[in-house]
Amino acid sequence: MSTGRVDRDPLEGLDDEQRAAVCAPRGPVCVLAGAGTGKTRAITRRIAQLIRTGHVAPGQVLAVTFTARAAGEMRTRLRDLGIAGIQARTFHAAALRQLRYFWPQVVGDQPWPLLEHKLRLVGQAAQRAGTGTGADDLRDFAGEIEWAKASLVTAADYPAAVAAARRATPVPAAQVAAVYAAYEELKNRNRMLDFDDLLLHTVAALEEHPPVAQEFRDRYRCFVVDEYQDVTPLQQRMLDAWLGARDDLTVVGDANQTIYSFAGATPRFLLDFTRRFPDAVTVRLHRDYRSTPQVVSLANRVISAAAGRPAGARLQLTGQQPAGPRPSFAEHDDEAAEADAVAGAIAELLRHGTPAAEIAVLYRVNAQSEAYERALDAEGIPFQVRGGERFFHRPEVRAAIRGLRAAATGSSSRSPIWDPAVGLGGAARAVLAQQGLTTQPPAGSAARSRWESLRALAELADDLAGSTPDADLGQLVAELDSRAEAAHPPAVQGVTLASLHAAKGLEWDAVFLVGLVDGTLPIQYAEGDQAALEEERRLLYVGVTRARRRLALSWALSRTVGGRRSRRRSRFLHGLVPQDNPPARPR
Repeated sequence: MSTGRVDRDPLEGLDDEQRAAVCAPRGPVCVLAGAGTGKTRAITRRIAQLIRTGHVAPGQVLAVTFTARAAGEMRTRLRDLGIAGIQARTFHAAALRQLRYFWPQVVGDQPWPLLEHKLRLVGQAAQRAGTGTGADDLRDFAGEIEWAKASLVTAADYPAAVAAARRATPVPAAQVAAVYAAYEELKNRNRMLDFDDLLLHTVAALEEHPPVAQEFRDRYRCFVVDEYQDVTPLQQRMLDAWLGARDDLTVVGDANQTIYSFAGATPRFLLDFTRRFPDAVTVRLHRDYRSTPQVVSLANRVISAAAGRPAGARLQLTGQQPAGPRPSFAEHDDEAAEADAVAGAIAELLRHGTPAAEIAVLYRVNAQSEAYERALDAEGIPFQVRGGERFFHRPEVRAAIRGLRAAATGSSSRSPIWDPAVGLGGAARAVLAQQGLTTQPPAGSAARSRWESLRALAELADDLAGSTPDADLGQLVAELDSRAEAAHPPAVQGVTLASLHAAKGLEWDAVFLVGLVDGTLPIQYAEGDQAALEEERRLLYVGVTRARRRLALSWALSRTVGGRRSRRRSRFLHGLVPQDNPPARPR
């Protein structure tokens, strides 16, 4: 294998826009690449072209992206072009490698070990700060600390920063700041680093030690950043430290796919690229090679309704695939009926030859998966849950079922909490309230996720009460045990169940977007915040653009069987659902 020779012509098989990106002169280049437009092909061919024309040697290129899978794909494509020696890594992997190399020079002792699981230390910090130490509290504190460090916000500055960002905090900001400060003190005393410290310490080494910066910059001359819309302020600062005064930088991104603002990501570095580099070459990739024109048309209509789109986000995709079926829209009486209809439609696709691995069901929150796990299992369809634990494996679900089982022990419906006036639903909610179920969703992402799971259990109790009016807690526990057992088939490759966040970067022949009601997409806590609402719209756009050929969108007017049909389909569907025909069932 060659390390400096390109065995294939990097320009082979490119469209005009891809060719423009590949052939742009050395220097700042911004590639605005829509979904399915071949951005990985463009940037790997650009690297190959720079090497082929002698502008740079393979060992002088550093390419960074956001997942190990994407970095691996980049290395594979470069290897297929006959190139080895390219460093293609995630930001954190690149920082870890550099920090280990420079640590003796900068610090002088043994490198501090990496703290891979921070919750124990966060718990100690929370105890010191006199705040909650429950599992949800610790996850929320950890998430806020990660956001703050990614945003270059210190513990002292945290309260002002979240106020300026209008960021909802799980507890008063001063309490989070106290936990953050205690966590940093404990971590430093134990001479340990967390993942964000990898970037922070690498930045410090490059900014504060000129010999380190010079050695690094002598080694790397050319930089490529994929998914640039998801860069955090900390990652941008590390990129600036890598570059120094140079401008040999290619960035690739799509502001329409920014869906990680909660973690500190911001598209402003992508959108402001040409202001920072006025001489930059900008190329727009708009030919979508993934999806049919029908899917592409719907994606364009979803995103074109966004409010306040900057110029860099006004990218209209042009479908390049043969025509396919129109996306379908389906309204259902309740969530169980919606899940059953989707499972039936998937069974039909399987009968007609679509592989199970080429089908996905995508939803906004992980708690929605249970209905689809049940419905697919009832059809005998194998599935896998991506980006989250199976519903009955989640700690809060297991704890809640233990609580229900304890309450049901003895005289069943004569349990001490049983009240005939409220029936099974009320009794179940009384038990689940002890586990954290409230009438309104709590603040904090971890607590909200747990709350959604508990709410799903309460709705299962309502379903059972609707079908079996005299059902008691014992029967509810038996029903949950049966469902849990049925949802534990051997691990197999099958239909993918995933949240919209977990689906980013993936694609399938057939995609079912489910649960599209106000309060779920957009999520309830986005109300009143225009920026949060637009991020929810981008989530729908990401979901639509995951589909290659078949796309079905659906919603249910009631949560429970026989319940009040009071929910509204998502506001993001207004103007998209055909008004002159009744909604069709998914096909």
